[in-house]
Amino acid sequence: MVYEVTSILTKDPVNQDVVAFSGFDFLGGGFRNNAATIFVTQKHWDERKETTPEVIGHFYMQLGHIKEALIFAIAPPPIFALGVSGGYEFHIQNRGENDPKKMAEVVGQILGRLNSDPKHVLGGAQTLWRSNVPQLYVDVDRDKAKALGVPIDSVYNTLAATLGSFYVNDFNKYGRTWQVLMSAEPQYRNRPDDIGAVWVRSERGEMVPLSALANVHYTSGPDSLSRFNNLPSVKIFGSGAPGVSTGQALARVDEIAKETLPIGFSHDWSGASFQERKGSGTGGLAIAMAAVMVFLILSALYEKWSLPLSVLLALPFGTFGALAAVWIGTYVKGFLGSPPLANDVYFQIGLVTLLGLAAKNAILIVEFAVLKMREGYSAAAAAIEAARLRFRPILMTSLAFILGVLPLVVSTGAGAGARHSVGTGVMGGMIAATFLAIFFIPLFFKVITDRRLREERSAEELRAEVEEGEKRSAQLHASAIAAMEEKR
Repeated sequence: MVYEVTSILTKDPVNQDVVAFSGFDFLGGGFRNNAATIFVTQKHWDERKETTPEVIGHFYMQLGHIKEALIFAIAPPPIFALGVSGGYEFHIQNRGENDPKKMAEVVGQILGRLNSDPKHVLGGAQTLWRSNVPQLYVDVDRDKAKALGVPIDSVYNTLAATLGSFYVNDFNKYGRTWQVLMSAEPQYRNRPDDIGAVWVRSERGEMVPLSALANVHYTSGPDSLSRFNNLPSVKIFGSGAPGVSTGQALARVDEIAKETLPIGFSHDWSGASFQERKGSGTGGLAIAMAAVMVFLILSALYEKWSLPLSVLLALPFGTFGALAAVWIGTYVKGFLGSPPLANDVYFQIGLVTLLGLAAKNAILIVEFAVLKMREGYSAAAAAIEAARLRFRPILMTSLAFILGVLPLVVSTGAGAGARHSVGTGVMGGMIAATFLAIFFIPLFFKVITDRRLREERSAEELRAEVEEGEKRSAQLHASAIAAMEEKR
């Protein structure tokens, strides 16, 4: 089976290397005789066009005809060494009696709910644990072994050393410690009746066949009984639906687990999912702390507590633009058949960046408005003149930044999803902060400075004040130049 799968994967022109480990359960952790793990690496992005979801989908198409085994593909974890797969992973814990049949029933129920989510938040879930794996049960007749003078530990050690593997000792070589494991040759332990060819020595020195002391028959049961938080547990892993963030998927799993798990069972997260749940809700806190830092820095700059509010009131425009861009981008990607955007950690990093970028435009206007008020302008006239003077610099710097972010929005290749989330949000936020906030920032400055919304003077009177101020500034500038000439 492993050879058939590796042969198919090797023939795929997208794949570069295929390495298989029979008996190794990478997801569950440990060794199993009915499991195998295959690591597949793809060629460089310059040599292929398929993305990771497309490669996984092609994998299922190639191996869908195999019915003798459960075969599935997973992407690597987003953070290496933190979990073993992408998506989410959690453990079902049995806090009552350690009954494998009850555990199998509960696991089947929650897997059914996860794989048929009516809200279409989850993309699917799976587990490698099975409660009815074919097994061989060795029934040792202890009374007969005692009557024949054969120690019970000798019976089990002989079984382990021949039909299984028996640890002998360790030795050091080549700078490493190696284990010595003893086992019979494969041709002598292929069938259950091979136990008849194994003999054990009694206390009287006589050789007794194991077939006279033990009976081997077929049965079924769980292949392993792992523990998590010191409780019997079963590991389940899955992923969210396309366009759904991991935070939304984890919240939906919590809801289903709360509705499905009976008394005596609980669930707990592990790997990257545990870290995400532990740090959930910190995105909003980070944005709030960033806004507080902007406020404190501006308060020190202007030496006032009220004036920085005219800058902070421009920040919601950037957030609105980022959310609108992601909403529009989701529909565009859906039309093109690409995975939609999500409110992930990359998008939240972009929101924190937008706080500084949106505040930059407001600072340019407010700073010049403060200077104009020191020259004798009223608050309304100073706001108008500052907006006029800084309109072109704001457009130039903002458009330069927007065009600089555009490659992130249309990027392809490795890490394109993260770049799309950051670039789309930041680009949309800067467009809104440039073409919407610029008309409101002078109003915010005037309202906060004058403490009133209504302006008694007409537009003509304000324009006349601005023109008079320009003449006054020109005269002061000419006087300063004349004074400098006299000094020369």
